[in-house]
Amino acid sequence: MASLSDRLAAARREAAAAQDKQAADQSGSEQAAAQAPVSTTPEPAPAAGSAPGPLSARTAVAASEGRPGARRSMAAQEADRIEELKSSVHAELLKQLGPHLYDAEMDQEELDQRVRSVLSEVLAAQDRPLSAADRSRVTQEITDDILGYGPIDPYLRDPEVSEVMVNGHDSVWLELNGRLVKAEAHFSDEAHLRRTIDKIVSRIGRRVDESSPMVDARLPDGSRVNAIVPPLAVDGSALTIRKFSADPLTVQDLINFGSLTPQTADFLDACIRGRLNVIVSGGTGAGKTTTLNVLSSFIPSDERIVTIEDAAELQLKQDHVVRLESRPSNIEGKGEVSIRDLVRNSLRMRPDRVVVGEVRDASALDMLQAMNTGHDGSICTLHSNGPRDTLARMETMVLMAGMDLPIRAIREQIASAVDLIVHQTRFKDGSRRITHITEVERMEGDIITLQDIFVFDNSAGFDENGRVLGRLRPTGLRPTFVEKLAQSNVAVDPTLFRTERI
Repeated sequence: MASLSDRLAAARREAAAAQDKQAADQSGSEQAAAQAPVSTTPEPAPAAGSAPGPLSARTAVAASEGRPGARRSMAAQEADRIEELKSSVHAELLKQLGPHLYDAEMDQEELDQRVRSVLSEVLAAQDRPLSAADRSRVTQEITDDILGYGPIDPYLRDPEVSEVMVNGHDSVWLELNGRLVKAEAHFSDEAHLRRTIDKIVSRIGRRVDESSPMVDARLPDGSRVNAIVPPLAVDGSALTIRKFSADPLTVQDLINFGSLTPQTADFLDACIRGRLNVIVSGGTGAGKTTTLNVLSSFIPSDERIVTIEDAAELQLKQDHVVRLESRPSNIEGKGEVSIRDLVRNSLRMRPDRVVVGEVRDASALDMLQAMNTGHDGSICTLHSNGPRDTLARMETMVLMAGMDLPIRAIREQIASAVDLIVHQTRFKDGSRRITHITEVERMEGDIITLQDIFVFDNSAGFDENGRVLGRLRPTGLRPTFVEKLAQSNVAVDPTLFRTERI
């Protein structure tokens, strides 16, 4: 299957060839006119209101062919012809294959071969001549429509694209290296975009229409999908796909990216092996799940791990892992299994570690109960703007459980359960950095005291390209849980906390 760069290069070559041919034809016409015998008799001027003579008509045509507007018109006509051909070939392909396209029992490779075989036959039967470049383009685009996700399929295959955002059928945006870039692709119309959305959600037994205009789903490769359609989406259906990394990032990758330093990586490794309860916090798209995956890789391989997620994204390499995934309600509004249900159930599964992809509701109460009832070493993520906000959000989510608990009792539970907060931020340059590694100490009055162990130092500012030059540095404070780590036979190098370390 051709890559996006190959298709773009082919399109550029085709356009250049067309311009060269047109220039050659125009040059030949001018040479023929120069070689023709020149009459010495002056041509009479046409009368007012009369039609132009043959020579003046040819001159007008030649002049119009040389104008940029005429060339653009020819290009538009060619594009319309290709689109019309695609529509007819697409319709014929659907007619011949019929229900086989949606046969769940048919192997994907067999379906791919069958589609390409029928597509080749249908194109060969067309009475319209096609260049090799046009044939390749039509084949690729129709294959993407039938087997993939239409115009956005090349971007889903591109490893450099981390997110695809469709804001209506004619507006597609990409996230490349943390920055937003407008894509050249677009859907034919709203119906084309809706067909693509329906294809995504139907494969997991969901639907999206006016009665159920929002849906969360995931692609077979694990990529997260959100779709919202009119009347809630005013300017047309919106589709957001956060791609799933087939090759998960490692701790060394995060060090290379500058997300953390080798010293902080060693410290976090000791915290996980020492069975501390850790919360990874940050805003949307800050890289919390990636950091959670890296932290989970520090868990010893001889422990039983139960992971709980909305959409299964964690890729743990340990042998003893049980993966659980929540389930939304069906069309009738029944059958929902929430994160909270799974957390409660996981406690009956004899876990050594409970890893929750994201805590966003009353499941926070059950997570605190798990951390306070012998399930040390649990890890979860949570949306917040900073370490202090992380605790405030957890309080709010515990109250969502409907339990009439006093705030002080909730805070005592949090201070007892949570040992460490790892906060992550996405900066303006698109980089994702850990900005705080903060210890949760104890209650002082009605307040939970926090102590920053490592903090991101942004005093270096930015370079000429707007990239952040700061880095994570120790504050010089030694965490109180070092003794707890020692009881688990995990030693921490005390020089990690020296402020003069670079």
